[in-house]
Amino acid sequence: MMHLTQIKIISTGKYVPKKILTNGDLEKMVETSNEWIVSRTGIKERRIAEKESATDMAYFAALDALGQSKLNKNDIDLIIVASITGEQMTPSVANHVQKMLNIKHCMSFDVNAACTGYVYALEVAASLIQSGSYKHALVIGSEKLSNVLDYTDRNTCILFGDGAGATIIQKSENHQAYFYNQSKGDETDALTVKKYIKMDGRKVFLFAVDVMKKSIVKILDDAQLTIDDIDVIIPHQANLRIIQSVAKSLQIDLDKFEINLQNYGNTSAASIPIALDEYAKKNKQAKNVLLVGFGGGFTWGSAILQIN
Repeated sequence: MMHLTQIKIISTGKYVPKKILTNGDLEKMVETSNEWIVSRTGIKERRIAEKESATDMAYFAALDALGQSKLNKNDIDLIIVASITGEQMTPSVANHVQKMLNIKHCMSFDVNAACTGYVYALEVAASLIQSGSYKHALVIGSEKLSNVLDYTDRNTCILFGDGAGATIIQKSENHQAYFYNQSKGDETDALTVKKYIKMDGRKVFLFAVDVMKKSIVKILDDAQLTIDDIDVIIPHQANLRIIQSVAKSLQIDLDKFEINLQNYGNTSAASIPIALDEYAKKNKQAKNVLLVGFGGGFTWGSAILQIN
């Protein structure tokens, strides 16, 4: 079901760790090669947090987003963090970020929807702002996936990295935002995280291509827009071949997609907000952005928002 709100993105931010793990580094750890990884995923390197936690990275991304805005930190009255790699069951990552920012009066909580988590969190934040109860929401995706990777499993350890992206949204009478989020039970456990990430790559690939196509078509139809009305599509950065398959199937030029997975790999809930931040900082005149993601659960969703 589509959900319409009147909000806009007023600033973005990101944080990625300094340590770079290249495909060449992985060649020394598992039986793989740079050529194999690039040809099948498009990934060349990823960032690994050596000292930073998911909370630390969320906080640093939040500082970046606040610095890009004209707001005081105490203008933030809602913090939602999408993450599956928080350090403890409770308090939430969002609650820790609130503490680290020293914001006294605020509602804060986490969302777990795997790689679609940021789009889910964005819709929840937009709904709460639309209700009139909150004015400025800080929405963050932050993941330390290196904590849940088995570096002897060459099928998963090559794919994932660490990082965080953040966005601040507020109500806007002149801007329409559209959301479409869905889920279904994964009866075959094709993608799970217990101690480590376990994934049936082929099943996830086929699922991802299907739901990303449907999510793009659905959100455009609900918004009564065409692809020409969209400045950029920012997809979940999981695998270049997935994005290429979606683009080809929908006859959309690949240049319409913001792609940075070659630098960061799959950062789960952080991937869309990191890519959104990099796009927004390069394209100050951009307006309509289409976000689309998928993840374990299974979860999937899309959104059309306006920035700047």
